[in-house]
Amino acid sequence: MIVFWLVLTILFIIFATAKLKWHPFLVLILSAFLVALFYQVPLNTVAKTISDGFGGILGYIGLVIVFGTIIGLILEKTGAAIVMAEFVIKVLGPRFPTLTMSIVGAVVSVPVFCDSGYIILNSLKESLAERLKVSSVAMSIALATGLYATHTFVPPTPGPIAAAGNLGLESNLGLVIMVGVVVTAVAVLAGWWWSNRFLNATPDNIDADAPAAVMPDGMKTRDDYSQLPSATMAFLPIIVPILLICLSSVANLPSMPFGSGMLTDILVFIGNPLTALLIGLFLSFLLINTDQKTQQISDSISQGLVVAAPILLITGAGGAFGAMLKVTPIGDYLGTTLSALGLGVFMPFIVSAALKTAQGSTTVALVTTSAMVAPLLDQIGLDSELGRVFCVMAIGAGAMTVSHANDSFFWIVSQFSRMSVAQAYKAHSMATGIQGVTSIVFIWLLTLVFI
Repeated sequence: MIVFWLVLTILFIIFATAKLKWHPFLVLILSAFLVALFYQVPLNTVAKTISDGFGGILGYIGLVIVFGTIIGLILEKTGAAIVMAEFVIKVLGPRFPTLTMSIVGAVVSVPVFCDSGYIILNSLKESLAERLKVSSVAMSIALATGLYATHTFVPPTPGPIAAAGNLGLESNLGLVIMVGVVVTAVAVLAGWWWSNRFLNATPDNIDADAPAAVMPDGMKTRDDYSQLPSATMAFLPIIVPILLICLSSVANLPSMPFGSGMLTDILVFIGNPLTALLIGLFLSFLLINTDQKTQQISDSISQGLVVAAPILLITGAGGAFGAMLKVTPIGDYLGTTLSALGLGVFMPFIVSAALKTAQGSTTVALVTTSAMVAPLLDQIGLDSELGRVFCVMAIGAGAMTVSHANDSFFWIVSQFSRMSVAQAYKAHSMATGIQGVTSIVFIWLLTLVFI
């Protein structure tokens, strides 16, 4: 019955989010209460466990998500994301256009959500495809898979940050970033390989009667900007925090490469994710170049808070759900069973892939799976610091498997690329499936070497 109640809870999450279209925040909170009911958690501890779980995860990672979201919004609104993309194209040149497009997507999606990233880069992608005489379908899939890779693997994107927080890695995001970049490279190459299968394809939804994709309100193309920032200024708000976080992780190594004096203390302080992203936030303010700069900054912060709010609620609800699971016997039971099966890093991948495919949201899959897996880390052999990082990566690989009709990103890619649903399934959905499977195999190989 122990497994039956957990399966029933997972089915409730899938049914409520995918079929009933309930908000994931409400579903995860209700799931925490269901777990308490199913496993007969003492009634006088239920409310406190849920509250502590909700506040605990947000206390660690909430402000980091807010700062990262606001930075991404400012990079998007000021045209910095377009500048970043054009810089990458200039550096890599026109020799491998689809690979260049994949890398552009991977770079831009670090600070900007993949949905927004695709929309703002769509016109650049189309003009590059026309100029280089390359299929726009191939370029579309290359861009989409590049964006998708960093969206699921590399902080400060909210999904990976929330998963890292649930697994106790909030103070070691530098290691998550470094491993995430390596795994992202493999996922990008897998998506690029699949995109090249469509070098001779043309969009099959280009007839005059087909509805054109509508640019969302407030979203701009390159032609809408009278002045764009320099490449240096565009990259600073995201590169500086990432470097500081990584330096802090290096400074914290047992070998103490920077010694034990004031230099180490300073690096650890400014490399704390909260401090590093706050520095990045102030650097992003330099991109705002209008007569009403103070008002623009205030508006950007307000908009960023609105965008971050649902993510924070889902993350907190995931923390509450995970806290409730930790006080039940499910962890010990499943851990023993899964250890006997030898699933290891494949277990979080399978759970995350099932959630993603069923309900469509990558962030929900990342948050829910990480909360569910946290009590099992010891039993599946991933309780070390590096093991937890690989677990985040495995959950990320599952959370990209697969993007189809219940995922908003699927519709953005298909509509802005003028692909029919059938063609989008063949090109985009298959690409995300290949990315996920390739990534988990690579992550498994890494666990064999390093764990």
